[in-house]
Amino acid sequence: MSPVHPADSSSNEAHLSDLHRFQLLVSAIHDYAIYMLDPEGRVVSWNAGAQRFKGYTEAEIRGQHFSRFYTPEDQAAGIPQLALQSAAANGRFEAHGWRVRKDGTRFWANVVIDPIHAEDGRLIGFAKITRDISEQKAAADALRRSEQEFRLLVQGVTDYAIYMLDPAGRVTNWNAGAQRITGYAKDEILGEHFSRFYTPEDRASGLPDIALKAATTQGRYEHEGWRLRKDGSKFLAQALIEPLRDAEGQFVGYAKITRDITEKQEAAAALKRTEQALVQAQKMEAIGKLTGGVAHDFNNLLQVIAGNLQLLARDIAGNERAERRLQGALSGVKRGAKLASQLLAFGRRQPLEPKVVNLGRLLGATSDLFRRTLGDAVEVETVIAGGLWNTFVDVAQVENALLNLLINARDAMNGIGKLTLEVGNASLDEAYARAHADVVAGQYVLIAVSDTGSGMTPDVMAQAFDPFFSTKPEGKGTGLGLSMVYGFVKQSNGHVKIYSEPGLGTTVKLYLPRSHEAEDLPAATETRHASGGQETILVAEDDEEVCATVVDTLSELGYRVLKAHDGESALAIIQSGIPIDLLFTDVVMPGTLRSPDLARKARERIPGIAVLFTSGYTQNAIVHGGRLDPGVDLLTKPYSREDLAWKVRQVLANQASRVSTAANARTSPT
Repeated sequence: MSPVHPADSSSNEAHLSDLHRFQLLVSAIHDYAIYMLDPEGRVVSWNAGAQRFKGYTEAEIRGQHFSRFYTPEDQAAGIPQLALQSAAANGRFEAHGWRVRKDGTRFWANVVIDPIHAEDGRLIGFAKITRDISEQKAAADALRRSEQEFRLLVQGVTDYAIYMLDPAGRVTNWNAGAQRITGYAKDEILGEHFSRFYTPEDRASGLPDIALKAATTQGRYEHEGWRLRKDGSKFLAQALIEPLRDAEGQFVGYAKITRDITEKQEAAAALKRTEQALVQAQKMEAIGKLTGGVAHDFNNLLQVIAGNLQLLARDIAGNERAERRLQGALSGVKRGAKLASQLLAFGRRQPLEPKVVNLGRLLGATSDLFRRTLGDAVEVETVIAGGLWNTFVDVAQVENALLNLLINARDAMNGIGKLTLEVGNASLDEAYARAHADVVAGQYVLIAVSDTGSGMTPDVMAQAFDPFFSTKPEGKGTGLGLSMVYGFVKQSNGHVKIYSEPGLGTTVKLYLPRSHEAEDLPAATETRHASGGQETILVAEDDEEVCATVVDTLSELGYRVLKAHDGESALAIIQSGIPIDLLFTDVVMPGTLRSPDLARKARERIPGIAVLFTSGYTQNAIVHGGRLDPGVDLLTKPYSREDLAWKVRQVLANQASRVSTAANARTSPT
């Protein structure tokens, strides 16, 4: 045995001391599992960290193969053996994966395996270091899920364009909403400057750069304006730009959110138009009620004046001076009646008697009248389209409306110029109807009256249809012509539109609904004779002065006349059994018995009786939807002696014809 030198003994003791300290250090580490494997992978050492992570004591695990820490799936795939082979071949093996504790639970591990060689180079085992990074993985997974969910959220949004810009304003990402709103696919727009979405005018004014600078300095920029789609069309955008900074606070670009609010703005505009239409409707209703009440009393008053003047005419026959004054008074009555009629027209309270008519034929029949009205200094051109549709209107009111338009056009040209009257077919689509709250989309017959006059300013156009509004000198017009046209067209379920510019003339377009029915061809014109008869007429009129005038006029015409001042009194006379040929009743009377009910009861009691209504304002008794009820005869106040005589004869003749037809039907063989 060789003697031990003091120096060798000291070196060995130092080496053993270092090894002991290292073993103590490894054994004391709790955050890492540090242990050794023999060349076959069996555990030969075990520290406190390994026991904490995996749950095995050193006595339980020493000599066991390290593959038991792997999942069954990894064991089946041979992962433990591949790890040792890789470490031996490459000098190191590192991986992340699921590992299994003693109790079967899993944890996510970071694993490093290093080969251990003897001094002669032999592989004598492996050093294995394992760290439990489950919490870090959970945090990373949560962050990844959050980022993925956010990406899915942004990409799934289609109502908003959500994308990012780099500091220079170039697009760096693009969501589905951006593609839907602008029309650009992702690969078409990435890297492009966002200013391409702006209009040329906004680009020229530098608005894109202003927006980025404002966002950078103020922390936010919000704006509404027109933007361009890929196809060149415009949309109204609500845009928000905010600067983006990373975790260190460094500026990295901009977040941009854009919303297409075109439909929203259109809806707001449509709501405003609807509100305006409602205000207009309420104004019309108020004026209608006012004019209706005034018209009833005013027309009764005119009827008294007109009736007495006409009765007086016979007493002053031959006195030229008196006759001239009488005609002047009657002319004033007609002007008053026209004024009341225009007010009722504007208030949509006229009792219309619509028929299916071809306006081309109607204009052809009235063109001479129009030319005489306009004078020789006005050049008139009439254009009637071929294949013209029919419309369902009151013929007399169409003529009256056209006459008002032509006179207005003549006055706008100071009696000299060119006037064009066009009639054709027209269709108003849904887009037009949305832009005009009072319009129903559909097919119409269009009448357009154009002049070369002075034109209108926007302010004048806005008031053109208001009653009593006029640009003519005082005393030159009532301001009711256009308002009458407006009321008539609206009551006929049509539409009116004015196009005008100062110095360029005016065009007024009337759209009247198309009718698919055949035209009601006009009957041969009847010659009106103020003839009377000997029939018995019951006059039901609550105004004593009107009643007296009517009774005197009918008596002069030869009729036997009975009178009543309300519906109940008239019904009592009817039920008395007195023979009556015609009931002549005011539509609006006091009492509980309405005039239509009086007429019905009269027909029940006297089946062959004729009924003629009269009124200065019909309300809704015999007029519904602005149209006179079918089979109803009406004589509107104020009326002349000739109108009364003719209408009475017409109604009696029509009733006699109906009675005769019914009698023949009952007696004819079946």
